Amino acid sequence: MKSIRKTLLILTAAMICITTLIPASGQAQVIKPSTKKRISIGVGLFTDIWMNTPAGMKTRTINQGFQLVGTYNTPFGKSNVSFAIGIGISTHNLYWNYVYKGSNDSLQFVQIPDTLGYKRSKLTLPYIEIPIEFRLKTKIKLSVALGFKVGYMIYGHSKWVGDDYLFKTNNLLKSSFKDIKNIEKFAYGPTFRIGYKWFNVNAYYSLGSIFTKDKGPDIYPISIGFLLMPF
Repeated sequence: MKSIRKTLLILTAAMICITTLIPASGQAQVIKPSTKKRISIGVGLFTDIWMNTPAGMKTRTINQGFQLVGTYNTPFGKSNVSFAIGIGISTHNLYWNYVYKGSNDSLQFVQIPDTLGYKRSKLTLPYIEIPIEFRLKTKIKLSVALGFKVGYMIYGHSKWVGDDYLFKTNNLLKSSFKDIKNIEKFAYGPTFRIGYKWFNVNAYYSLGSIFTKDKGPDIYPISIGFLLMPF
């Protein structure tokens, strides 16, 4: 969590800085108003719908996630169409009936047996992302955007709250596996967004499985949520 918070703070600070003063040695320069208008900062929430789940795999209805993004927009002449590229962070969560078991390189996710009681089993996947978009903004402030993004996972980890399956006792066990190795480092896929003024509904379709081959179920998310872009 410290790694995620540190990355989030760095990204937030960077996005704030580019919309305010940029100090220089002996002088301060203010970003031109025309340049400021090309910078967009958004924050939002979403849920993941997990696809291609195997028989017996159960996921929670809402798998909440978070995203923060900043982009620089370049219009095509005087048209309402523009191209945007930026940087962001997103955190995906998968609540399911699987648990992380094994040792060293043999660690794998396996289905939780019915004899094992639990309150929560969760997989968290945070990514640093580079999004690109082609945007259309109308005169009535309705906007539509088609894009693509590539993410690099920075700290994949799992959490377990339930019976002690490690030592096979009835005691409550709270455990986590940090920096999981058998998850794909890169995630990528197309994005879609539609909005009015600063409120947007957006979607993302992952083109790849989150697990490396034979290390877990061949699943991938479709993310649907909202994005607030007041700047």
